[in-house]
Formats: sequence, structure tokens, C-alpha cells
Amino acid sequence: MTLTANWSYPTTIRFGAGRIAEIAEACHAAGISNPLLVTDRGLAQMEITARTLDLLEAAGLGRALFADVDPNPNEKNAAAGVRAYRAGDHDGVIAFGGGSGLDLGKVVAFMAGQSRPIWDFEDIGDWWTRADADAIAPVIAVPTTAGTGSEVGRASVITNSETEEKKIIFHPKMLPAVVICDPELTVGMSPFITAGTGLDAFAHCVEAFSSPHYHPMSQGIALEGMRLVKEYLPRAYEDGNDIEARAQMMSAAAMGATAFQKGLGAIHALSHPIGAIYHTHHGTTNAVCMPAVLQFNRSAIAERFETAAAYLQIDAGFDGFCAFVDELNDNLGIPKTLNGLGVTDPDIDRIVAGALKDPSTGGNPIPMNRENTTELLSRIL
Repeated sequence: MTLTANWSYPTTIRFGAGRIAEIAEACHAAGISNPLLVTDRGLAQMEITARTLDLLEAAGLGRALFADVDPNPNEKNAAAGVRAYRAGDHDGVIAFGGGSGLDLGKVVAFMAGQSRPIWDFEDIGDWWTRADADAIAPVIAVPTTAGTGSEVGRASVITNSETEEKKIIFHPKMLPAVVICDPELTVGMSPFITAGTGLDAFAHCVEAFSSPHYHPMSQGIALEGMRLVKEYLPRAYEDGNDIEARAQMMSAAAMGATAFQKGLGAIHALSHPIGAIYHTHHGTTNAVCMPAVLQFNRSAIAERFETAAAYLQIDAGFDGFCAFVDELNDNLGIPKTLNGLGVTDPDIDRIVAGALKDPSTGGNPIPMNRENTTELLSRIL
């Protein structure tokens, strides 16, 4: 089955195997003539990155590369990227990679034209209006994993290296102008990364579906996103060359990030401080937290997950859905506790405080407080 399409929601998306060949055309469409390709250190050494730079160079767009990006990108990476952007007199960014490269690339394009500190644009109230919107550079997003969905998002998660807190930097114009979703770029992902990123997409859909906020469009997208992960993540995990499974997971990732406009919840509220402090893989941390959070929210979400279970062809309603999540985690090699991710002797008070400050708490269907969040964390440990 060939999966190729052009979509205009939530932004312009060129979807299909081999479409990285259109990278120069995408730059022209976005008005970019001198792009800076931003990716992480690991991807900088890979063939898919060299091939993309070759395509840019052949089209007369140069081959400028910035790859000083940590797994959890921080404000120091952002400042270095902005310096490289300005020094090269660039007029746009190609954000290339998984969540790290995508998030940092978007922030570099955003911050290159700003005069205020990055933390002045945290996703709090209307802080985004502080930005000079006309100075935000265009972004071409090219995901090489199928998880975060940052390619269709209007924000980036950046770690404050001093406080070890993950912050969400937001502006509507951070949404990439063009996205190239080429599943061939994800074929080289290891089973571990395939599982972790795929379950990140699943967590986005689960939490959006659980959120009490009213957004029926996101609700429908979240439901179908869960179905795609259920059907295709095991296939991608078992056979990394299954291009249909890889393509469907790229769709699920974009759908999860589109759906969570409706809200996230306790999974991400906990995962953000845990990842910032202990440097765990984000999607895998989400997966570890998910079973306990489903039970934590049971009284508020059980009824709606009866509907989801029926659509997903899972027997026994909410309990059946929870059993499915447990089995999926087991089959993908996900640890049952944070100890399995190397989080030993954690600072519980610090994690709980970070979780309660995280904006994701606002989308959790059960209000989170110090007492119940501490109890929830103890189950995950």
C-alpha cells in the first residue's frame, strides 16, 4: 500500500516515501534561500543527513549545519544555534531529526530575531505576545522519528540547564511553514527508539482523549491516532524496514501532537521533571508512567474509554484498554518502573513540585495536588 499525500492541516505537509527529494522545493515555497539545517550530534554523522545536505547544495542552497544539540535541548544549545544562524546570515531553518532537533531548530528560528531572553516566552498566559512576530524566521520541519510530532507544533520543550526544569516556549508562528514526512528517514531507528517514540505518540493521544477540555476535533484525531499506534507500532518494532508501518506511525505522531491542543495530563507532568533531572528518554518515561496514570484517572475517564476500547476492538472496556497498554509495554521492552530507567533514590519532593508546576497538569481530568501526585509517583517508582 503506497501512502503519499499533500495535506494542509495543521500546516503544509508533504507526506510519502522519498519526499526528502523535495527539500529544496520546500525551501523555495517557504521563501528560504540560505537555510541552516539544525539536528542533533548523532544524526549529523548519518547518511540521511549527508544526503539532505547534498540535495540542498545541489540546489544552490548551501550545506550549513548546526548540530550542537543535547538529547534534552537547553538554552545554551539555543544560544549557540542563534549565533550560528546570525553568523551565517541565514534566512530560515531546516529542523531535522527527532524531538531534540525539531524543538531546537524551531527555537533557533524563533529566537534569532528576538532581543529578550528565551524564558520571557514561556507558555504562560499571553507571554508569547512579547515576541516580535515579524522577526520569526520560517522553518521547514523534517522528522526522522515517529513520536513527538513537534513538526506540527507551535512550541518547543527546552530544558533550563540551571534549574533542571523543562519549559515550553510557545508562539503561534513557531509552527513550521512546510513539513516533509518521509518514512524512509525513520527506517534506521533502533527498536528501542522505535518503541519509545511510538509510545510518546500514543501517550499524546491517550492524554488528549482523557483531557476534560472541549475540543471534539482533537478528540477524534486522538482516537484514530491510538488505533494507528495499536496496529502499526508492533509491526515497526518487529521489522524496521516495514515502510507501511513506518508511514502509519509518522501519521500517528503528527496526529498526537495535533490532538494535544486539547490538553495533556499527569503522564507528561511527571515525565518532564523526571527527564530534566535524570535525563531519561522522554517517550519511554511516558510509557512507564502511563499505566499508573490511567488508574489514577479511572473515575473520570473510564466511561469515555469504553467508547475508545470498542473502536480499537479491545474487549472489556476500560479494564481491557489498561490490559492492552500493559501488554504493549511488555512486548516493546518497556520497564515497569522508573527504577528500570535508572532512576534510583529519586528526589520525590522535587519531582512532585516540578510536576505541579508543569502546564500539563491543567489538562489532567483529576486535579493534581501534592498528596495525590506523591502517591501516584510512588506507584511508578
